[in-house]
Amino acid sequence: MRRLAIVLVSALLAAGCGGVPGAGTAEDRAADDARKAAVKISERLYSSRVRPAQDVAHRAADLRGVEVMRVAGATTGEGDGVRVVVRVSGTAAAQWPDAHGPVTVKRCFELRFAAGAEWHEDEPRGVRCPAGEPLTFEPWPRTPDIPAERLEKALPRVPAGGRADEGKVRAAVASLRLDPAVRREFTTDGDVVGVVLSVKPHLSDALDCVLARVAPGRTSVWSPPRIQRMPGEGGCDAGNAVHPMPPPH
Repeated sequence: MRRLAIVLVSALLAAGCGGVPGAGTAEDRAADDARKAAVKISERLYSSRVRPAQDVAHRAADLRGVEVMRVAGATTGEGDGVRVVVRVSGTAAAQWPDAHGPVTVKRCFELRFAAGAEWHEDEPRGVRCPAGEPLTFEPWPRTPDIPAERLEKALPRVPAGGRADEGKVRAAVASLRLDPAVRREFTTDGDVVGVVLSVKPHLSDALDCVLARVAPGRTSVWSPPRIQRMPGEGGCDAGNAVHPMPPPH
């Protein structure tokens, strides 16, 4: 019995006093944690939309704990797509007898992004970290604001039985001194004038737009739901300003 107890104690010590046999060293587990982080980054940045390489790399650099070390390719829609090398950290708890605190490692992975790739088609590939400092990026282009409240105050009111004047509506919009990037569209249908002010945010598929309808007895200003502001949905067209779409179901 005494010999059996000694054998059991020796086995426990060899396994790390309760550690899982075959689990590897703390550094191995930390490296595996870093790989899981790289997989999450790949999932966060996955998109079927064609994007420039710099935008893909910039979005990666915006993620917490991610350093972008290298970027290659032109866009996600050309050739082999875009390849981004990221450096991330992984952490694992140390086990007895080396339990002096968690072990943290830094590892680099190459991620590939292509507009035609399927979800999880390309797994992160471990690579040697490039020399030098992480890449830095200029701030994203600012999306101009469309001042809906100021627009509503500036637009003329037409009494019931009257007729909206497109010239006066244009003058009211001009008085707002909007950013040149904001597109302006006007249309007259009978006694109603419709207005569309729109701008395309740099990273969004949906337009930012504000619509106005100047009609006898009522002037309305609103922004369509996001689903109607997506490409091809017509939510930011002048026709929607004159004849508003019903809300989406």
